[in-house]
Amino acid sequence: MTVNPAASRLFTFEFLAMCLVITTAFCNVSVFYSFYYYLGAIDIPVAWRGFLVGLEPMAAFALRLFVMPWLHVRNAYGIIMVSLILLIAVSCSYLFVTTVTGMIVLRVIHGAVFVLLTSALISLMVNFIPPDKSGQGFSALAVATMVPYAVIPPLTEALLPHLRNEADIYAGVSILSVAAILLMMALRRRIGNALEGLDTVLVRRPDVSELRDNFRQRTLVILLISVLLIYLAHATLFYFMKNLSLQTGVGNVGVFFTISMMMMIAVRVFGGVVFDKLNKPRLIMIVLVMLIACLAMLPNVVTLSNYYLLAAVYGVSIGVALPILNALIFSASLPALRGLNTNMTLFAMDAGYFITPYLGGMLVTLGETFDILFYLAALFVLICLSLIMAIRHFQKGD
Repeated sequence: MTVNPAASRLFTFEFLAMCLVITTAFCNVSVFYSFYYYLGAIDIPVAWRGFLVGLEPMAAFALRLFVMPWLHVRNAYGIIMVSLILLIAVSCSYLFVTTVTGMIVLRVIHGAVFVLLTSALISLMVNFIPPDKSGQGFSALAVATMVPYAVIPPLTEALLPHLRNEADIYAGVSILSVAAILLMMALRRRIGNALEGLDTVLVRRPDVSELRDNFRQRTLVILLISVLLIYLAHATLFYFMKNLSLQTGVGNVGVFFTISMMMMIAVRVFGGVVFDKLNKPRLIMIVLVMLIACLAMLPNVVTLSNYYLLAAVYGVSIGVALPILNALIFSASLPALRGLNTNMTLFAMDAGYFITPYLGGMLVTLGETFDILFYLAALFVLICLSLIMAIRHFQKGD
């Protein structure tokens, strides 16, 4: 019999503490919003700057597939602790590394440590999410990953005038890793006691036959492809919204991101409880239609009010779509493979943030305007909507 340590309650001390730890991990990523500028400040040649900015997510993309099958509940705690220690060393290394070669090595190591930390955390956390509260659980997890992007940039800008440069900030976030280590130490006995109640099949590494059967589930594969398509669209807006705003001459992109981020957080905080009471496939189809319309309209917006209205619509639609997709994947997964499949959504995120700037940059180099990229993003979401609608035809086959 499977025993879930969070059988009836989602917001246990263990779950909330691990949400804080994963927030720490994303603080260590969000602080690099200014990295391109910093590379110029330390005289890194311009030809290398974009490559170095993208190298950390590229490393994460390349390594996550190799890491995921190796992780399981029993080794997750130890990997988290080692990763947090390495993260402190990596963060402090930015104080001393100022060459292209050194930065290449540092960014690859940084990506590897981030993958180990987040993948191990997810492998552990999913065992503390009750199946009947998956929507609420993944909304809370999404908020934990988003808060750093809303807090760290303005905090960094406020501190920078009193520091030497951005490297001091990159090193300074290691304080959060120290706090996370202390928090995980406090959790050790609680996690150990919780894991004693799990079936053996949930705490060991999945074997090859289980992995093969997992990816033979057509519904699951469709959902994972859908997540990738959403991240391709989301990364398009993240990387190219400023260029589109300059092209159209409408709106302040900083305010756009603030509004959309506030709406994302709001719907995940206040809508998390509601998600599990609604028909998830129907809900996600509604917000995908909203997302398609938003992406298709952005290149044609001509008034400031409509520009900021679309920011709110975008925040609501993407804010609902991603946690609901994660919840559907959670529900479609066997208990022993929920950690693996949730980590596959992080792989899709890595892929989206790695592929999109290269694909978009190539199209712009070939002479396309930035509005084409947003129409292409809308097409990605349209394909995603079609796949979600098709799932009902395959569920009996699974």
